[in-house]
Amino acid sequence: MKTVDFDIRIPSELIAQTPCEPRDYCRMFVVDRGKKEIYSDFFFYDLPLFLHKGDVLVLNNSRVTPARFEGHKESSPMEKITLLLLREVRNTEEWEVLTEVGTLEQCDVVVFTPPELKFKVTNIGEKVGKREERIVHGVFSDGDLLEKYGQIPIPPYIHGYKGDPENYQNVYSSIKGSAACPTAGLHFTKKLLETLSKRGVILTFITLHVGVDTFMPVYEEEVEDHKIYEEYLEVPGEVCKVIKEARQRGSKITCVGTTVVRALESSELLPTYGWTDKYIYPGYKFQLVDQLITNFQYPRSSNLILIAAFAGIGLTRKAYTKAVESKYRFYSFGDAFLIL
Repeated sequence: MKTVDFDIRIPSELIAQTPCEPRDYCRMFVVDRGKKEIYSDFFFYDLPLFLHKGDVLVLNNSRVTPARFEGHKESSPMEKITLLLLREVRNTEEWEVLTEVGTLEQCDVVVFTPPELKFKVTNIGEKVGKREERIVHGVFSDGDLLEKYGQIPIPPYIHGYKGDPENYQNVYSSIKGSAACPTAGLHFTKKLLETLSKRGVILTFITLHVGVDTFMPVYEEEVEDHKIYEEYLEVPGEVCKVIKEARQRGSKITCVGTTVVRALESSELLPTYGWTDKYIYPGYKFQLVDQLITNFQYPRSSNLILIAAFAGIGLTRKAYTKAVESKYRFYSFGDAFLIL
């Protein structure tokens, strides 16, 4: 399967630069997989029309960490360095970070101003795909200061955003660990969640901490050749129980975001606490997902490829073409995409 099939052109003027206010007043594009039909005249506050009593809505409660750090080389104060924390390496005191190729070497030290916090490089890792970033391992002089110096890593296609960083967090986020927001949840307000709950929709939460794959397209010529970096997930036993009971009574499971899909499909509906590199592409047989709420995703991304696996390649391309024609807003701060 050719990756170029997922190289969908998105006009730059449709890339949302600011969030919708209120969040649930964004537009909602709806696709019905069974009928192969597209509906493009809903708003996200209409979501209760598509969920019924007993249905389960599964959300990812991961919270974005202040993961962006700006400093300079200790040996060269004029050489600015930007680090993006990806994750703390298991069973070590090291952190895995993303930085530009060629900026750091073994044993280099990055100083953050004022110089209370330093980062020492312990290992130069692999280059990330064909991009100009590299994964680097290192240790911080004082881990307690990470919150003080870190910034929320707003995506690079959102230019000069000066708004409240909390707008790049889901209202139900609670467990820090993501390098980027699971943005399908940005459309929810507390009021909308309360409305759904009062209607008998069951809200349940998994955790999957978003990692480096969010920042990189699929560069391999063949879709199947791509490898996903490990991400940490938790699917509690209570979630498994709720979903099993829903399936027994014929209720639907709606996932909020591709991260939730990957978490559930990785767990095989068993209590799971660990790491996943599950990569879902067309031809995959979904076991635990009936409906998917997502955003309009980046071209050639593993997220877009997962969506095409769920909705079908032809219907996905048709939906994106229609969304562009109808001037939907794309990516993190953009509009919602509901796949039935």
